[in-house]
Amino acid sequence: MLSNRLSIWLGARNIHYGWVVAATTFLTMLATAGAMGSAGVLIEPLQKEFGWSTASISSAMAVRLALFGLLGPFAAAFMNQFGIRNVVMTALALIAVGIVGSFFMTELWHLLLFWGVIIGVGTGVTALVLGATVATRWFSARRGVVVALMTVSNATGQLVFLPLMAYLTEVVGWRMALVVIVAVIIGAMLLVLALMRDYPAELGLPAYGDHTVVPVPPRDKRLGELLVLPVKALYELRASATFWVLFFTFFVCGLSTNGLIQTHWISICGDFNINAVNAAGMLAMVGIFDFAGTLLAGWLSDRYDNRWLLFWFYGLRGLSLIYLSISGFGIAELTLFAVFYGLDWVATVPPTVKLSAEKFGREKANIVFGWIFAGHQLGAATAAFGAGTLRTDYASYMPALQIAGGMCLVAALSVLFLARPRSRAIPAAA
Repeated sequence: MLSNRLSIWLGARNIHYGWVVAATTFLTMLATAGAMGSAGVLIEPLQKEFGWSTASISSAMAVRLALFGLLGPFAAAFMNQFGIRNVVMTALALIAVGIVGSFFMTELWHLLLFWGVIIGVGTGVTALVLGATVATRWFSARRGVVVALMTVSNATGQLVFLPLMAYLTEVVGWRMALVVIVAVIIGAMLLVLALMRDYPAELGLPAYGDHTVVPVPPRDKRLGELLVLPVKALYELRASATFWVLFFTFFVCGLSTNGLIQTHWISICGDFNINAVNAAGMLAMVGIFDFAGTLLAGWLSDRYDNRWLLFWFYGLRGLSLIYLSISGFGIAELTLFAVFYGLDWVATVPPTVKLSAEKFGREKANIVFGWIFAGHQLGAATAAFGAGTLRTDYASYMPALQIAGGMCLVAALSVLFLARPRSRAIPAAA
């Protein structure tokens, strides 16, 4: 197998194979991010072609975002049982089927089926839970940085794909534009098939930063047990104040990022006579600064109190959204927003993953984070539907921006109620 030979070759050069798994996961999440990000380009073309309202289209996008999050805990359980590679390959196939099926839709329920349910399930399985699972299984040292890389691939990828998708949609139509995403998904499937491994022990390796090889855990659970496991985990978490604070703050995170800005940004700018390509370009700038901000957040999360990091990240994001709502959407104002908001787009993820791993342990970390991430996507679904409804009813997105900004300020204050973790992060290796 290619992965065995590559592991031996890298080992001879003192390079851990975990970095190959991390890179494969990064590119896979980047590919699925293209499917997630392209949804924001579809609102106006679907309105023109089918006459559907913003609220109606947003309802399908809200279902996609909700499934994207609610499947996280179950995806973690399936990865534990069937392996990362098998689960991710299935998810990528679903995304491709959903996109191709949407080429032939004529009714609103078709949009709900293909973009809401099928793509929602596929992207949900390859969401941030995948990155958290890889980071906790393959890395002890540098885990915060690895989580940041995974987060960057998911969030920045969605933003960077938008300008290309917006341009192709204007030039060749939205169906042909989505063909590019299908091609990228197929490429990711080939990469996962060739290079992905489930555990370091499969290659006779310890996790990066460890010195002991941990045996691969048995996979002997039945389907019913797998489905019950995440529910049982949630039941056990019900009395944990830490869990509910992280769940709430991540709800606000989704409410203020991909549910609002990613989904509606092009339409928001359209209300100020900014065309789709220019609006997507501005969102790509957000993505560029997000890359730097999230990597910095990962570095900081390995070194400083993650509670205070979350306080500042949520607080600054809230102020940036409130500023945007009163800015007037001039070029200078939008540029300032793109830089300020971009640095904080998903900087909240590495500290949240670190806090959940420190509190609940490595074995439960991916399922616990799966439920926390479910909160994120429920917030995103709320914003996707709520902002679309506000736009339909009041002909303005500004109330949605102000509500999201205010919720960020509440989230910033709520993290101060978290107790200081007893165990400290493992120092980064030299």
